[in-house]
Amino acid sequence: MEGQDDGVAAEQSKHDLQSLLFSSDRDFLIRNNDDQVKFDNLKGKKVGLYFSASWCGPCQQFTPNLVEVYNELCPKGDFEIVFVSADEDDEAFKGYFSKMPWLAIPFSDSNTRDRLDESFKVMGIPYLVILDEDGKDEEEKAKREQPLKFLLASRSRDFVISPNGNKVSISELEGNTIGLYFAQCSYKKCVKFTPKLLEVYEKLKANGEKFEVVMLPLDNKEESFKEGFEKLPWLSLPFNDKSCVKLARYFEIPTIPALAIIGPDGKTLQSDVVDAIEDHGIETYPFTPEKFSLLAEKDKAKRDAQTLESILVLGDLDFVIGKDGLKVPISDLVGKNILMYFSAHWCPPCRAFLPKLVETYHQIKAKDDAFELIFISSDRDQTSFEDYFSQMPWLALPFGDERQDYLDRIFKVEGIPMLVAIGPTGWTITTEARELVMFHGADAYPFTEARLKEIEAENEEMAEAQLNNEFEL
Repeated sequence: MEGQDDGVAAEQSKHDLQSLLFSSDRDFLIRNNDDQVKFDNLKGKKVGLYFSASWCGPCQQFTPNLVEVYNELCPKGDFEIVFVSADEDDEAFKGYFSKMPWLAIPFSDSNTRDRLDESFKVMGIPYLVILDEDGKDEEEKAKREQPLKFLLASRSRDFVISPNGNKVSISELEGNTIGLYFAQCSYKKCVKFTPKLLEVYEKLKANGEKFEVVMLPLDNKEESFKEGFEKLPWLSLPFNDKSCVKLARYFEIPTIPALAIIGPDGKTLQSDVVDAIEDHGIETYPFTPEKFSLLAEKDKAKRDAQTLESILVLGDLDFVIGKDGLKVPISDLVGKNILMYFSAHWCPPCRAFLPKLVETYHQIKAKDDAFELIFISSDRDQTSFEDYFSQMPWLALPFGDERQDYLDRIFKVEGIPMLVAIGPTGWTITTEARELVMFHGADAYPFTEARLKEIEAENEEMAEAQLNNEFEL
């Protein structure tokens, strides 16, 4: 996940570790054998909060790596992990927790789990936050003062490797701008992004820039890593090197691909520039805050000029689909209020939200036909997409449509379900329409700030009227 902002840090400062993890009616954590562990066992320790769930594929892949790191650090006695579950039921929680050697918030304590989600703004899983004994994120200072060797070397290794297997001393990289590339060679999103990074890399090298990429492979199989790495011109940590997982935690990497940028002085310039490279290519170099401020101004100008066609038309891809594959031109949707629903059948929160959204959709359509909803699928195959879409009365991007990657980027989709509201002009009204639907249903339509103020005023009037009635009684 992206680094926490000042709001999260401020929120953390209000709490010590005890108030974060315990509640008024629960003074213990649990192990997977149901043993209870009191707060005293955490005193003086750094604590990792591991937000995860059994239904999440990336979590299932990451957990074994985290177990390995935990088992290495645990004997030192100054580190512990607490599992914060997003599972749907107690049975799924217990089955998943049985594979973990650390502690957990009891599944029954949903209030604490929800509070932690909110405090740390958890938008997607797996997500790992490291806290000191006061409940504060202790890695920010380290990130500001890190030497390159501190990041890349281990007790038994002071080198990285080239595609032909040669060892390259980490000291040879000092003074360069370094891109730490977290990736799996065979993972679909990495396969799509790697050529774009390669293009930037080769142009910078041709221009004589002191820029290098070091891959941090997160592949499950060595054969897959070797087949992918031997085709690339940059460097890498060795396969299955424990530093890969440690650095993924250090930079709070929520998903891959991710590219953290280390400046010539060894300090972090950017925690992830994948989206920036997708949108701006070589213009992102030298990745400084000043450069990114200029790019932000450029992005703002682009958002201000946003139309429905500018975000949903890509070459010949100028349509969405209805039932039976019927193509609906984007031009037919111009001037309407649009909701974009980022979701997937494999995601339990998405399936839980769908009935509420269907009800809201019908209610809005009954009072305003100038409204439509478009499903943006993250399903894993065509069959799953079709099964899930069959439960929806609205439109969709075709499965596997290349426009999805662009929509994910511009709306910063880090977790699903997510609901984005687009107004009649094509401007983005809000990326948090899901919460509005959950709280207000169709009454939140058209999801504008003005409408929310009206709802607030209506609620205040109702509360005042109810209070007056009580006084009269």
